[in-house]
Amino acid sequence: MADHGEAMCRQVDGGMTRVFELFGKRWTGLIVATLMPGPVHFADLRRAIPGISERMLSDRLMELAATGLVVREVDAGPPLRVSYRLTEAGLAMEPALKELGRWAETYLADGGQCPEQFRK
Repeated sequence: MADHGEAMCRQVDGGMTRVFELFGKRWTGLIVATLMPGPVHFADLRRAIPGISERMLSDRLMELAATGLVVREVDAGPPLRVSYRLTEAGLAMEPALKELGRWAETYLADGGQCPEQFRK
C-alpha cells in the first residue's frame, strides 16, 4: 500500500472554490467582461453575448447581483429600461480577467487548443 502523506492529500483552496463556483458557470465571465467598461442595458448586453438566452442572462445577472458584483438600475422612462453595472467588487476583477485573456491568447490561440510547443 502506498504511503499517502500530507502532501499527497492536497485540498483546493476555499477562495478558489468560491471563485469557480461562480465563474465556472457558462456566460458569467463574459457578462462581467462585457460590463467592465461601464453600464449596459439588458438588450445591449444580450446582443453583445451571442448565444445567450434572455432567461440565462437574467439568471446570471441575478446571481451576480446576489453576490454583490453587479447592480441593477431601472432607468426612468418612457420607455422603461434596465441597465446593469459592476460594483467596486466587480470592477476589481479587471486585472484577473485581462490576465486570463492574455493567457488565452498565448496558450489557447490555436482554435482553443494549446500549441505543441507548450505541451511539454
